[in-house]
Amino acid sequence: MGDAQTQEGSGTAPLTLGVIAAWCGGRVEGDPDTVVESVRPLDRADASALGLVADPRYLEAVPGSLAGSLLVASALEARVAQVDDRPRLVVDDPRAAMIPVLDRLDPTPSYEPGVHPTAIIETGVRIGAEVSVGAYAVLEEGSVVGARTRVGAHSVVGRGVRIGEDGYLHPHVVLYAGAVIGNRAILHAGARIGADGFGYAFDDAGATKIPQIGRVVLGDDVEVGANACVDRGSIGDTEIGAGVKLDNLVQVGHNVRIGANGLFAAQTGVAGSTTVGHGARIAGQVGINGHIELGARATVAPAGRVFQSVPEEGASLMGYPAMDRRETARLWAAEKRLPELVKRVRVLEKEIAALRLRIDPASG
Repeated sequence: MGDAQTQEGSGTAPLTLGVIAAWCGGRVEGDPDTVVESVRPLDRADASALGLVADPRYLEAVPGSLAGSLLVASALEARVAQVDDRPRLVVDDPRAAMIPVLDRLDPTPSYEPGVHPTAIIETGVRIGAEVSVGAYAVLEEGSVVGARTRVGAHSVVGRGVRIGEDGYLHPHVVLYAGAVIGNRAILHAGARIGADGFGYAFDDAGATKIPQIGRVVLGDDVEVGANACVDRGSIGDTEIGAGVKLDNLVQVGHNVRIGANGLFAAQTGVAGSTTVGHGARIAGQVGINGHIELGARATVAPAGRVFQSVPEEGASLMGYPAMDRRETARLWAAEKRLPELVKRVRVLEKEIAALRLRIDPASG
């Protein structure tokens, strides 16, 4: 994150619309020397802020915003120009354009390579060049930390763990023994990688714990949110593919396999031995049953519950139980009509009863 300091306009030089345009290939309308000190939503911006106009929903807020300048999607520029003449940076994708700006403005403190004197480094630990190990961190026997990786305060790197290069373990991360973490991984505070899976054998005496002897293997460029948990395999490994992003409070059970570049939003749980194909998009509070398969590029809407395998590529699921999004929408529409249908059935029942009486008075 400190790398942004090496970009054009770094150091103490002010950040301007012209500098940002050079970074992202955008076009400035108005004064390119307009200074940007923050990026904010339109309704919370002040004169030093760059206001974001990335979606038509925000157009109504443009005239009343106090933002000193605007970051505008090219598809919306004509409509913005009709109501506003302040300096603006026009780009095809405002969210992508924000990345170098937010990198420059990131308040995360820079770090100095080295090992804090309170850290505990056991025998056989290998530490790469320019690694930073924070206060009270523990690196257990035989662990390996790749070059330029940061290990935050109070983090624990278990015995035999291997961490790749350019990673960032925020404070209070715990990596259980044997975990393998790829390059450029980001693990947020409280992440627990490699805890025992929920595996027991049951008999009349109760539950007997099944030893969990597998590993967790995280690919390159994986990000794990705060207080998320990935369980170790019982036998074999739990595998999280390259580029996967797990939001805060996500739970991944033992022996789960997730393909590359999947996104899993907060409070989602994936039960043990399930396979999720590459490019999945799983919304918040989704539950995915164990021992099933979701195909590549599957999407599951918020709070969906997936009970059965859906191996087809590109499946779009919604509801409880989760089914094809269109089918679920039709069912929900039908449910809204149920009270009316019940009333109509009761009326019809009365009419039928009256008709029977007319035909056969004795039937009453």
